[in-house]
Amino acid sequence: MAEKRTVTVEIRGKQYRIRTDEDDALMQRVASYLDDRLAQVEERTGTVDTLDVALLTGLNLAREIIAIREGRGSAESESLGHDRLRALIELAESGLETQSSAH
Repeated sequence: MAEKRTVTVEIRGKQYRIRTDEDDALMQRVASYLDDRLAQVEERTGTVDTLDVALLTGLNLAREIIAIREGRGSAESESLGHDRLRALIELAESGLETQSSAH
């Protein structure tokens, strides 16, 4: 297993430091994917509250993950591949840890 290091990514204009053993380029792509999905949810729903947008996006991503695990994922979600999904989950968990320590 590779050693964990810190990678800085930007999501919705804010920088996050992520502890990971994933490739830096992969984490940048994952952060970009998440940023795009957050923007899509914000635009589609007209929601401006950051927490609401994050929760709705999280629900959408969780639905995609479950669909893939159950073998009924869309072409878009399947193209993410196992490594990108794992990195997305790691990114979300790291963000939760950052939020917890800020309180």
